[in-house]
Amino acid sequence: DPCGAGQTCADPNPSPASLKDFTCTCDKDTSVQTTGTAATCEVDECAAAPCGMGQSCVDPNTGYASQHDFVCTCDNDKSITKTDGPATCSKDECSTDPCGAGQTCADPNPSLTSLKDFTCTCDKDTSVQTTGTAATCEVDECAAAPCGMGQSCVDPNTGYSSQHDFVCT
Repeated sequence: DPCGAGQTCADPNPSPASLKDFTCTCDKDTSVQTTGTAATCEVDECAAAPCGMGQSCVDPNTGYASQHDFVCTCDNDKSITKTDGPATCSKDECSTDPCGAGQTCADPNPSLTSLKDFTCTCDKDTSVQTTGTAATCEVDECAAAPCGMGQSCVDPNTGYSSQHDFVCT
């Protein structure tokens, strides 16, 4: 199609002997028409959502002469922009502390296209690690002296699945 996107091509004489007699008519404004070459049509480049997830698109010049001038802006950091293509946006999932106390969070790929890839590692036992969710770490509930004066604390199950099972004697 010699006319391109947003245009209708008409060839009144499709024989090989008659070249360059086709017409290109803009789909949005049929009064704009050319013969033998593509028309310059008004195009909203953001209509095709070229920026991607987590970005907004602005086409400052939707006029006839503008093409490839749309701007992609990261939703989470408005200072990151790119003209004529997706911006490189990032989101560090560890910034919201998804692992919690006693764990270390690491996000190996802080891009918007790779979510839930952060890892949580238990501080006391680094062999316990999960991806995309908090790890279940061993907790010594007696370490905080929850029983009060004159009482002893016994935590029979300091394992990974026990919480709030200490006994004061």
